[in-house]
Amino acid sequence: MTDNPANLLARPLALSCGQVIPNRIMKSATTEGLAGPDDNPNARHERLYRRWSEGGAGLLVTGNVMIHRAHLERPGNVVLEDDRALPALRAWAQAGTSAGNQLWMQISHPGRQCPKAVNPKPVSASDVQLKLGGGFGRPRPLTEAEILDIIERFGRAAGLAQEAGFTGVQLHGAHGYLISQFLSPVTNRRNDAWGGSLENRSRLLAESLKAMRAAVGPRFPISVKLNSSDFRKGGFDLDDCLQVIEWLNALGVDLLEISGGSYEQPRLMGVEGGHIIEDSLPVLRSFHRLGVRYMTLTHSFHTSWADSSGTNETPPPLHRGLTPFGEEVVAE
Repeated sequence: MTDNPANLLARPLALSCGQVIPNRIMKSATTEGLAGPDDNPNARHERLYRRWSEGGAGLLVTGNVMIHRAHLERPGNVVLEDDRALPALRAWAQAGTSAGNQLWMQISHPGRQCPKAVNPKPVSASDVQLKLGGGFGRPRPLTEAEILDIIERFGRAAGLAQEAGFTGVQLHGAHGYLISQFLSPVTNRRNDAWGGSLENRSRLLAESLKAMRAAVGPRFPISVKLNSSDFRKGGFDLDDCLQVIEWLNALGVDLLEISGGSYEQPRLMGVEGGHIIEDSLPVLRSFHRLGVRYMTLTHSFHTSWADSSGTNETPPPLHRGLTPFGEEVVAE
């Protein structure tokens, strides 16, 4: 690198869809758990994201917004099934873009990583039990009709996010959630069109992206969060990841966020304390050579600051969940 890193981070990033992120700093998604019994965003989301907007990051990504009310990553998730919450979503989007930054909604389905307290009978690609204490029920395999419904829900949620004023969307395909469960041979033991080969295991990801693009049009940013590896023997690995990235490029994904692991193996790829470590750079350069605009992810999955009452608290430290991105960060 010949330029000062601080100058690189301050440079805008033009996306293939034509939109521009004002700088190379991103607040990656961290689950908030702030929604009330109605599963809608509220004043706490507005206050939190307004402060993050004022923090200077060019891109904020929300915590994972669920597409099905019966299947949550945790209580307090925002759920987007229809347009009944559009006024609250618009207020959230307006607060989160108040400083001129981009605000993208992360859209997700937890699959088997849905706590028993939410749903004791979760769904997944197959009936592989999550080995994490007794807090999760054994999943049942989704039928093809249910898979097609999920694809439709991803598309509908993306369109509603655009209508509400979010400036982009991110499809969560990492961390052991439903799409990641389909991608991994450990959790996908199907023998139909949705399992077996990597192409078949990637079909839910690809078809969901197509539905989202059809809903939002060609000039609206769509990102994917993808594991570099599950870090499990026989699971989704780096070679699988690189092949999927080639398919994502062909589908017109605007930005790729690289992460890794799951609830059972919560190890992130080559990242410690929010800093890229030396061993991760060869991996990241593999993505660069594929022509990918990528990001790196910090260690945190959860928003550590989420007040419920006061308005004068100190904002959260911006190093948590912030990631630099752009090809120059690791270009040789």
